[in-house]
Amino acid sequence: MHRLGHTRSSYQADHLLLTADTFVRTRLPGMENAMAIVHVSPAVGAGFTQYTAEFEAAGKLGPTAAQRFLFVLEGEVEVAGRALAPDHYAYLPAGCDAAVAARRRARAEVIEKPYRALEGVNPPAMLVANERVVPSQPLTDDGDLQVRLLLPDDPAFDFAVNTMTYQPGAALPMVEMHVMEHGLLMLAGGGIYRLGERWYPVTAGDFIWMAPFCPQWFGALGKSPAKYLVYKDWNR
Repeated sequence: MHRLGHTRSSYQADHLLLTADTFVRTRLPGMENAMAIVHVSPAVGAGFTQYTAEFEAAGKLGPTAAQRFLFVLEGEVEVAGRALAPDHYAYLPAGCDAAVAARRRARAEVIEKPYRALEGVNPPAMLVANERVVPSQPLTDDGDLQVRLLLPDDPAFDFAVNTMTYQPGAALPMVEMHVMEHGLLMLAGGGIYRLGERWYPVTAGDFIWMAPFCPQWFGALGKSPAKYLVYKDWNR
C-alpha cells in the first residue's frame, strides 16, 4: 500500500539512513543477471562504495580495480570457484580477477574501496572465511555485546569489517565520535540509533552511512538479539 510519502529514510550532512521502501535497483557495469542496490558511494563524499548485489540464476559481478569485500546474505555465491553459503565472506585484493557469480538466486553485501598502500608493507592476499567460526570478543567487557573481526588486525588492510551482536537491552557504552567513517547493514533485530542530533528506529535490512566524526550510538530493543555488519576505514 502506498504510504503517501512517508519513510524512515533520511539524508543528512553527516549520515544517511536507507530503508527498504526507498531502495532503487540498478545494473552496475559488467553485471550479468544481477542488480545492485547502491547504499553509499563517493557521490555523498564516502571513501568507499557499498551495495547489496541481488543475483538471478547465472548472475555475476563485473570486474573492479578496487579491493572488494563480499558477505553472503542469502543463497550461495561462488568466489574464484569456491561456494560460499550465508555468513561466509571473501576479501579480494585490488586487481584480483577472481570471478564472483551465483548459479541460482542469491544476495550478498559488497564493499569496494581503492587500496591505499603503506610504504614497506605488502598488500594483503585473497581471504575466504566463515563469520560463524570467527571468535567473538566482548566490547569493553560487556558479554551482552559481542564483536567478530572478519579481517585480520594487520596494517596491510586499510579497512576493517566486523559484525556486532547485541543482546536485548545492550547498548554502546558511550556516544562515539571518531575519524573513521562507517557503512552499516542491519542483519537481524533492531533498536535505536543516534546519528548526529537525530534518533532513528532501525531494523533488519536498514543501511546506515556515518561520516567521520558523526556522533553515533546504538541500543538494542525487542526480544531477540540485534546484529549488524559494519565497515570502517582503518590503519591509514
